[in-house]
Amino acid sequence: MSLIENRFNKNLIVTSADYFINWGRANSLWPVSFGLACCAIEMMATGMARYDIARFGAEAFRPSPRQADLMIVAGTITHKMASRVKLIYEQMSEPKYVMAMGSCACSGGPFVKHSYAVLKGADLVIPVDVYIPGCPPRPEALLEGLMKLQKLIRQKSIAKK
Repeated sequence: MSLIENRFNKNLIVTSADYFINWGRANSLWPVSFGLACCAIEMMATGMARYDIARFGAEAFRPSPRQADLMIVAGTITHKMASRVKLIYEQMSEPKYVMAMGSCACSGGPFVKHSYAVLKGADLVIPVDVYIPGCPPRPEALLEGLMKLQKLIRQKSIAKK
């Protein structure tokens, strides 16, 4: 019999600071809306009532990177736009996460062979946490990517840097 057994009944929750902080971070993501092409239409559809991204705590799309901790890069990144993508990423506060949505954001997509202007993936300018393939990926794929990101956040420790 332990020292605290049967003393607090149902009014005591024991957890670690890591678990508590990561639980809060994973369930209250604030994405910055950064749609570059047709994938942005699917990203907007994910926010509507049918797919209800609010179930995952990520419904508050922020217009400013300073208010966001998640960047969803949805669409084709051109070389001209790459510096702006990096600037927006740098303006986000820590901890910050990036999801590359669509084959264009992941690897350049169908334009990479026949266009000199298209970047071959968002990870050439910013670190990407989750890749969502597809052309364009369905809203269900974005939600699955969001769940994978939440799983990654829960596994991180605030003690390790």
